[in-house]
Amino acid sequence: MNVSVVLFTADLRLHDHPPLRAANESREVVPLFVRDRAVMDAGFAVPNRLAFLADCLHDLDGGLRKRGGRLVVRSGDVVEEVCKVAAETDADEVHLAGDVSAYAHLRERRLRRALEAEGRRLHVHDTVTTAVTPGEVTPASSDHFAVFTPYFRQWSGVPLRDVLAAPRTVRVPEGVGSEELPSRAGISGVSEGLAAGGETEARSRMCAWLRGGIGAYEDRHDDLAGDATSRFSPHLHFGTLSPVELVQRARTVEGPGPEAFVRQLAWRDFHRQVLAARPGAATADYRTKRDRWRSEYAARADIEAWKTGRTGYPVVDAAMRQLRHEGWMHNRGRLLAASFLAKTLYVDWRVGARHFLDLLVDGDVANNQLNWQWMAGTGTDTRPNRVLNPVTQAKRYDPDGEYVRRWVPELASLEGPAIHEPWKLRGLDRAALDDYPDPIVELSEGLARFKQARGRD
Repeated sequence: MNVSVVLFTADLRLHDHPPLRAANESREVVPLFVRDRAVMDAGFAVPNRLAFLADCLHDLDGGLRKRGGRLVVRSGDVVEEVCKVAAETDADEVHLAGDVSAYAHLRERRLRRALEAEGRRLHVHDTVTTAVTPGEVTPASSDHFAVFTPYFRQWSGVPLRDVLAAPRTVRVPEGVGSEELPSRAGISGVSEGLAAGGETEARSRMCAWLRGGIGAYEDRHDDLAGDATSRFSPHLHFGTLSPVELVQRARTVEGPGPEAFVRQLAWRDFHRQVLAARPGAATADYRTKRDRWRSEYAARADIEAWKTGRTGYPVVDAAMRQLRHEGWMHNRGRLLAASFLAKTLYVDWRVGARHFLDLLVDGDVANNQLNWQWMAGTGTDTRPNRVLNPVTQAKRYDPDGEYVRRWVPELASLEGPAIHEPWKLRGLDRAALDDYPDPIVELSEGLARFKQARGRD
């Protein structure tokens, strides 16, 4: 019987998995995950993502074992390890999900060359980590869309492939060696409130969301206190949910809520097609404004206050504390935190993007970097000089202060919208707020500095 290797990367699931379906047809299969040394060396293997990954690998292994198989785990250079496994099992082909980062493209090229030199084939499958393949829809004048709305119009008309069932059986060749699965318990520095990972958890959350939460999504997705988003982003990042299946199933539910949710999934694909076409946007301005950001040394006190949730602006501080506690942050909070750092404090967006990647369980290069650029005004935003006022935004999206009260307990005694402007209190009322700081910058001062820097004063 012929043998195939399936290299799992950001697709840690059994349902709707085209590489596994293709490899599993009348063959023995080696389901392989490589703890990639290059990812570790690049600093992307941070505690929260390692812990979530451990959950995902345990769940994937459990699902395979129920079907007669198991997960094979190796560590080292991904190309060397894949070639070793292929040689050990005499596999004649390797299946892999396509991805968009510069590193993913390099990995694919290296793997193809190495396998072909040994007489083996590499099959790369699209629409595993995206609903629509990057580059499938393009404008007449470019290799990618730089503005979301026209992209979304074309994206919405693309027929999606059928959703694939999980395999009933998986036959793994005997004698393939594997390392022990990593354990969350052995990882230090994990956020206390980090959610559980794995396909079982993801599918349970998906079913509950489609039964209930999605209907109110259009009205409530910006409600900070209501926490009414899907929280699917970690599962999409690790691939325990299929974006194709999510879009297909959301479209079976009527109403503005599902439509708004599908639009957010399209944003995810949009960022991927941008990064696929412009891989340098992971570290360089997509559209430079020739900013002369404050140096990290000059802004070090402000940066530290921002990271620790001590800016004096309660909604920003609440968002940053949620990030540290959960390894996740509400999307509206991400926008406010990013606007405050990049525009009010005028600190390079890369400083904020790096901090987010250090903590976010869904720390995805395409979404994280390009959303930061969108907010910094160096990305695809058609209004690059917009500045979000944290007080105005807090009153709109956390009108009763419940979100702030949850994450900034020093202010819990304040009632209603007054919680968003504690610096206006006087005397004993202000003294009662323990050591909560005054604002580190006046909003008017920050706005003036930004306008001057962008030549708009």
